[in-house]
Amino acid sequence: MIYGVGFGNYGGYSGYTAPTPVRTGTAGEVQVPAVRLPGGSAPSKGGEISPYAVTNEQEAREAGLSEGQIRGLKKSGKIECATCAGRMYQDGSDENVSFKAAAHVSPEAAGAAVRSHEGEHVSNAYKKAFMNNGKVMRASVSIHMAVCPECGRSYVSGGTTSTSIMYYGNKSGADSRRLTLDEAAGIKGRFIDTGV
Repeated sequence: MIYGVGFGNYGGYSGYTAPTPVRTGTAGEVQVPAVRLPGGSAPSKGGEISPYAVTNEQEAREAGLSEGQIRGLKKSGKIECATCAGRMYQDGSDENVSFKAAAHVSPEAAGAAVRSHEGEHVSNAYKKAFMNNGKVMRASVSIHMAVCPECGRSYVSGGTTSTSIMYYGNKSGADSRRLTLDEAAGIKGRFIDTGV
């Protein structure tokens, strides 16, 4: 007999409820297929373990788990799917930042790694503005999410950084029409038509 614990809202009270017996099968027993431990070593109880103690998809299949159970184990992170295990992250910009060479990052750590990486781009923008007499007018970071087609887990798939820098004192090209505050103050009042 297996006991389940339930939580719920009964008559306005939300909290713990007493264990409820759960029966499965015709004889009231749970039929659990078993597998051998990895490496062929036998555990102390008859050489079999629970199917939920498997570490990869092959062991789960040998344990007789259904596709739905295997997908559930992959989604919960008990078994890493092949797609998530082979996912690589690589930077495509021309800046000196991390992930220039493709590298694997686990789905759990991908969010922190991508946020840190995109923060390097923002830091580089501030450094570039400081070194070239400019000011960062805008810096935004977008974090992209996706869903793994094999296991159904959502993960951080990448990020995009967008920055806008305004440079001061540059008199070439499109910036030649811009005036500094001092120059604008010198022009004020110069062209007044007094004949009107």
